[in-house]
Amino acid sequence: MMNQLTHQFIDRDSCEIVTERPIGDRAVHFLYHRLRENCPVMFRMLTSARVSSLLAWWQYDLAGGWAGRTGRDSGARGRALFASIGADFRECVEPLSFFDSPRKVFERRIRYWATRPMNENPRSVVAPADSRVLIGGLAETSGLPIKEKYFDLKELLGPSGPWRARFCNGDFAVFRLTPDKYHYNHLPVSGRVVDFYGLDGSYHSCNPSAFIAMASLVAKNRRIVTIIDTDVPAGSQVGYVAMIEVVALMIGDIVQACSEERYDRPRAPQPGMFLTRGCPKSLFRPGSSTVVLLFESGRIRFAQDLIDNSLRRDVQSRFSGFFGRPLVETDVRVRSEIAVPG
Repeated sequence: MMNQLTHQFIDRDSCEIVTERPIGDRAVHFLYHRLRENCPVMFRMLTSARVSSLLAWWQYDLAGGWAGRTGRDSGARGRALFASIGADFRECVEPLSFFDSPRKVFERRIRYWATRPMNENPRSVVAPADSRVLIGGLAETSGLPIKEKYFDLKELLGPSGPWRARFCNGDFAVFRLTPDKYHYNHLPVSGRVVDFYGLDGSYHSCNPSAFIAMASLVAKNRRIVTIIDTDVPAGSQVGYVAMIEVVALMIGDIVQACSEERYDRPRAPQPGMFLTRGCPKSLFRPGSSTVVLLFESGRIRFAQDLIDNSLRRDVQSRFSGFFGRPLVETDVRVRSEIAVPG
């Protein structure tokens, strides 16, 4: 039976409606709907970097936690860990015996070149993560308008710099990763880095209950912003693109790890560096988190199935209730096409 905590999304591959059961959902609902209002000091403490780090250590590193409950040899333990989150160890680069802790499972590397095929069209925009995506537009005339309830653009990009004006009437896609997902982020486009910077913030959960409880939540968390100019030789030709990696509860760090060939020779992006669509860019440390993509007005057109899914009225999405109009996530695979030039 449906209740106020029910949240559903569309599986892109099967087109089926899936009911999500977020980990710690009731605790998150209590934190954001009760504690935040009645005890703000404790709420701020629980969403601080220190507490977030301690929670991650307890969940992913402490003996006797998730890792210690199997009590088996490394191969059997790894199999049990993958089974507990519904992930497929056969996709991984390392053998099953390597995965003797939840942290290793969370930070796993996969054979993405074989298991996450990519459209050969060099101008298509691809998903940066295995995730659930919401798409929208920031302009009043957009067919998918979403305003500052979701994020404030100035807050998201930082108060200084030219980027707010460039993206103010554009389109966006928000990719929500859950703890079971592969947590490397990949590049959605090809182009040259023109800016790269970090912004401090809190460590709020990316659970849907948290999103709808706090206006502009993704702009309140610590985040890394990368601005890519795709209108360069060998670029994707879709204008400027902002890729914003947002930490969340139990995310200890965002490790920048750009690799042109599989996971080899990782390095952090720098202004002037050319980045290639589909290649790894960064790794979220344990927890769950979010990636936001911003596009200039009129430069991209979202895939029709993502548009159709977002407008479905037969899916019980918490976001639909919050915004007062259909707004449904689609579960997508990293490197799958999400948009083409507009």
